[in-house]
Amino acid sequence: MASNDSLPRVAYFCMEYALHTSFKLYAGGLGILAGDYLKGAKDHNFPIVGLGILWKQGYTDQVLDSEGRPYDSYHNYKYDFLEDTGVEVEVRIRKRRVKCKVWKVTEFGNADLYLLDTDLPDNKDPWISGQLYGWFEEERVAQEIVLGVGGLRALRALGIDIDIYHFNEGHALFAGFELMREKMENGKTFEEALAETKQEIVFTTHTPIIQGNESHAIDRLMYMGADNKVFTRSRLRELGGNPFNMTVGALRLSKKANAVAQLHNETANKMWEKVEDRAEIIGITNAIHIPTWVDERMIKAAEDGSDLWAIHMENKRKLMDYVKKKNDVELNPDVLTVGFARRAAPYKRSDLIFTKRRIISPLLKKGKLQIIFSGRAHPLDDVGKGIVERIVSISREYPESVVFLENYDMEIGALLTAGSDIWLNNPRRPKEASGTSGMKAAMNGVLNVSILDGWWPEACDHGVNGWQFGDGFESTGEKKQAKHDVNALYDVLLNDVIPTFYENREKWVDMMRASILSTKEQFAVRRMLQEYYDLLYKA
Repeated sequence: MASNDSLPRVAYFCMEYALHTSFKLYAGGLGILAGDYLKGAKDHNFPIVGLGILWKQGYTDQVLDSEGRPYDSYHNYKYDFLEDTGVEVEVRIRKRRVKCKVWKVTEFGNADLYLLDTDLPDNKDPWISGQLYGWFEEERVAQEIVLGVGGLRALRALGIDIDIYHFNEGHALFAGFELMREKMENGKTFEEALAETKQEIVFTTHTPIIQGNESHAIDRLMYMGADNKVFTRSRLRELGGNPFNMTVGALRLSKKANAVAQLHNETANKMWEKVEDRAEIIGITNAIHIPTWVDERMIKAAEDGSDLWAIHMENKRKLMDYVKKKNDVELNPDVLTVGFARRAAPYKRSDLIFTKRRIISPLLKKGKLQIIFSGRAHPLDDVGKGIVERIVSISREYPESVVFLENYDMEIGALLTAGSDIWLNNPRRPKEASGTSGMKAAMNGVLNVSILDGWWPEACDHGVNGWQFGDGFESTGEKKQAKHDVNALYDVLLNDVIPTFYENREKWVDMMRASILSTKEQFAVRRMLQEYYDLLYKA
């Protein structure tokens, strides 16, 4: 166990936390990582607290209409497990005072998580903590002021001393502005406050596409009050450019930063190589909280050589029962079952496996293969919703062998990563930052069949603990890369995966065991937390 007395005390800022399916504070992978991080901190006694926002309506429930089109619905949620800290803090947004009530959450085996809530009778803008990521740009900036400035003020009001402030993505950047304001109020110059603040902040970058990194017009930031009476327009431009890029700003306001896999580290350094005076970016690969995601009977069976297959079939039948209940589709537990669950984004190429119907259709119709999909799109992303609609349409072409589970959440993710036979992952390399769902599958004995992207290049032993396809091929031409990758996928599927599953069960089970044993420590959250301390916090 780590000693609270000897380690830096860390405040972890994140817009979303996935702690339980019923607690609607998350949208996707960023929240999954944050939830696992806090659970790991609790399990292993690391001195960490979390800061976030209590979202009244969460992200969205995304379900399908009768035509198979996704639509979003919102509900107000109330939770009886929130602990009232008795603390309120205040921030200023558009020159208005906004009160933020501070709640505490420890319900889910997590380190202390403090959540700010603006849905208060005295506020003229109670909507700020309404929906995760909001609907328009001013709303997003307001939320980030609450998270950053409000989060830091909450720590002060609670009397929690902190050594290191960890920003998980650029959303928390304004906490750095508040640190600077404090120092300047105590007599420091802008330059002194900037230099000292840099020594207190570390930053995790996730998005491997420059356009996906959030930016705002400087005039809008000034209008919203994000400058926090610290930054002039010219100083904001020096920190984050114009438009102001939150990732660039965080890189320049941190002592050190990390990417979330070793390949992503290469990608991130190339992306931001022209940013002067930025923090060094190192690679700390994401990891998972095993008790949340993994059937520990599988780990025990892998370690002691007992029957993996019987336990796996229990998990597979549990998944099939869920499919029957939700979609009224009776899948066959004896058929090779592919799991694919991702955020609906073009680079993830959800329908790549259907590229050549003459190859895939016979496998589906003859009962050699069945596929279970899930995923959701951002509420404002019509392209992403089109991807979901396309997969649903394909599922209706193959009603007995292709399924789409609507409203992807933690429950569906856990069922799929434990009950599938293989976990398919085919992003356009190197667009996948990490991808922790594959880690969950691997530790459950579900064999990864994946492009060498994200975390998989660090784990893959082809033909031993899973399979890779594509050999790390990259091309600036999307069509060229897609053609190469789909041919590679069919080759592995037809010549390795399907024959091994149906004709060599002993090898398949050996591979399941190798998958579990080769990942259960390297991709467990304790390793990740220890690296954060050794390589980031204590740097």
